[in-house]
Amino acid sequence: MTTVNIHVYGIVQGVGFRPFTAVAAAKHNIVGTVANKGSYVEIIAQGELKDINVFIDEVKYRPPERAVILGVDELPYTQNESFDSFEIIESEKEYGDIFISPDIATCDKCKKELFDKNDRRYLHPFINCTQCGPRLTILDSMPYDRVRTSMGEFPMCDKCSSEYYDPATRRYDAQPVCCNDCGPEVYILGTDIKGADAITAVRRSICEGKIAAIKGIGGFHLCCDAKNTEAVERLRKLKRRPMKPFAVMMRDIETVRRECLIEDGQEEYLTGWQKPIMLLEKREKQFLSDRIAPDNLTIGVMLPYAPVQMLLFDYPDGIQISDCLVMTSANARGAPICRCDEDALTEIAGFCDIILSHNRKIRIRADDTVTDWLYDKPYMIRRSRGFAPLPIMLACDNSKQAIAIGGELKNSFCVARNGMLYLSPYIGDMADIRTVKALKESSRRMCEMLEAEPDEVVSDKHPMYNTVTFAEEYAKSHDIPLVQIQHHYAHILSCMAENGYDGKVIGLSLDGTGYGDDGTVWGGEILVSDYSGFERLGSISSFYQVGGDISAKEGWRIAAAILNSVFGDNGKDICTRLDICSEKEYSLINMMSQNKINSVMSTSCGRLFDAVSAVLGIRRASTFEGEASTALMYHAQIYERKGSSFVSGYKEELIRTDNENVTLETNSLVKYIAEQRISDITADIDMLAYEFHYVLSKMLISACEHIRKNRCLDTVALSGGVFQNKLLVRLTNEGLIEKGFKVLLHSVVPPNDGGIALGQAAYAVKNM
Repeated sequence: MTTVNIHVYGIVQGVGFRPFTAVAAAKHNIVGTVANKGSYVEIIAQGELKDINVFIDEVKYRPPERAVILGVDELPYTQNESFDSFEIIESEKEYGDIFISPDIATCDKCKKELFDKNDRRYLHPFINCTQCGPRLTILDSMPYDRVRTSMGEFPMCDKCSSEYYDPATRRYDAQPVCCNDCGPEVYILGTDIKGADAITAVRRSICEGKIAAIKGIGGFHLCCDAKNTEAVERLRKLKRRPMKPFAVMMRDIETVRRECLIEDGQEEYLTGWQKPIMLLEKREKQFLSDRIAPDNLTIGVMLPYAPVQMLLFDYPDGIQISDCLVMTSANARGAPICRCDEDALTEIAGFCDIILSHNRKIRIRADDTVTDWLYDKPYMIRRSRGFAPLPIMLACDNSKQAIAIGGELKNSFCVARNGMLYLSPYIGDMADIRTVKALKESSRRMCEMLEAEPDEVVSDKHPMYNTVTFAEEYAKSHDIPLVQIQHHYAHILSCMAENGYDGKVIGLSLDGTGYGDDGTVWGGEILVSDYSGFERLGSISSFYQVGGDISAKEGWRIAAAILNSVFGDNGKDICTRLDICSEKEYSLINMMSQNKINSVMSTSCGRLFDAVSAVLGIRRASTFEGEASTALMYHAQIYERKGSSFVSGYKEELIRTDNENVTLETNSLVKYIAEQRISDITADIDMLAYEFHYVLSKMLISACEHIRKNRCLDTVALSGGVFQNKLLVRLTNEGLIEKGFKVLLHSVVPPNDGGIALGQAAYAVKNM
């Protein structure tokens, strides 16, 4: 007989790994034990050597569907002990790498039982098994055992307990296991309506055109019939969200096919265990209200991932509900998603007619993940439920720890521990004190779960950011150093870390605004970067950003400032003829920029897009972040899809060079776009929108060629929120590849500010 001590590393907790191990051991005549150690799973396997080898192969190569095996160590077993059976023993805490499973969508087997009248969990809103259900959002601490989750408040009934301890069942060692007799319950908040009556009440309200708030796995959603324009419009008014698209939850994949075009690979992602919101192209003929995603080519679509959502669509109460429901995050403007009854009553009661809640506590908020699709794989916009906190592994020699606080917008933070970089779920925008509070609470809980004791804290450099204030307070209270990283450099490091790239790159960092090292606003930057630092070798043309924060919403201000600089005295006439602004508004912008009143020099690429959108008459101002620039992209995509042969009329220089430094002639490009409209006010707006993207990509490529010539660098990293624009990514990426460059792109980490905490953490780990 041989005895081996096996250590398995990866996502092996909360995915049914221990029950799987016990079943595999029985199949291969192995006796011994399996236990979670917090940082890994330990298996003591005793048996014939040939059986042990087959057993180890099954553990390595055929683990449970949701497990991710990152490593397996085989060690000698030094104790002289014999075993009579194979047992799952009590988990033990042990220091080392920790892997926390994200929340997992309801599996097909549980869904089948949910609607099986003969199953004892028929219509149970919290049905789950070893292969599905909540993980991160109910977790108090590691290892992942029931007593360390919010399900510890619900003692198992005899039948559930029997399943929990029986290796032959699908619920063997499933921590959230429960049934209608022993689990949490749903109820209508503020009433005595519970259980089945509560679900029927909310379904009836939705059918009547009302708005419901519904508590799910990681927080509340606001919900209404996505085909009912009156209901959708009412929700828009209540949330003060006139144009920003709503996500839609559809009953099943057949409904998605009816409403949207699905590319190869997308269906697998839509129906898989993560079930993100995915941006899909609209079909010409739709049943959805046109107010779901106005002036958009795409819709954010997801499938039900929690039992209560499945019951909303299908319930034996005779009510015929829509197969398409708006399912948008339930939060007041600027606040984080609501997660408890108190939040719902305080923050969103005025937005809805009925609130369906439940008494399983949410420990950590997890908004829905939002992803686009690029080059046959996900292109992340918001990384949260289903993905966080899966770590990015970074090769490094030190074991020091850090916490990176991230950006002010789209905030996620990152905990670095032993070369594992754990990005948190999406937190939100930090302008609101409620979101800052959520950041403080979530960061504390994440550090506790990961058993992390940061040696330093990393933040942005902007002196006015709430995240920076929090980082300063954190450093002081924990008596650790504060390291501040330039915003756009953190973007590039984020892309490098995601791609596992350790060399020097030409970083194209394009976003809205970030605090520049020279005290101006940066946002269209060319940074030669590695993990030790960066050089700023170029940018787009600078312009006056007039009006402070309001300029991020009113692109006409940027357009007026740029046209004033390129046309001089003729700028006012051009702005009024193109309806960019009135003479009075133009004079105000001119006066403020000349006298430097609430004006700052800027190279923000996001604001450049806003300006062009205003020049083309697409959007003069935005009602949500990115509206004007996104609308500009959609017009360009419409032209591209016409399939017309395109030849740019732009004949000016693409870049201006000064030794190694380079400036993209983007102000000249804005002048050209304005001249085309002035010469023919009926010019093809879609074509001009495409031409802007096309010429800008050529400028970026020319800048990279100039730097390659001087620095012998041929790897380029694309990052920053502007690179959420898939058209610009494609034009730039494919043009660079044609010129012989290697290009690093994002995929499972957002290019926007939701990803910069990864770059901050990577810098800390590499430089401690």
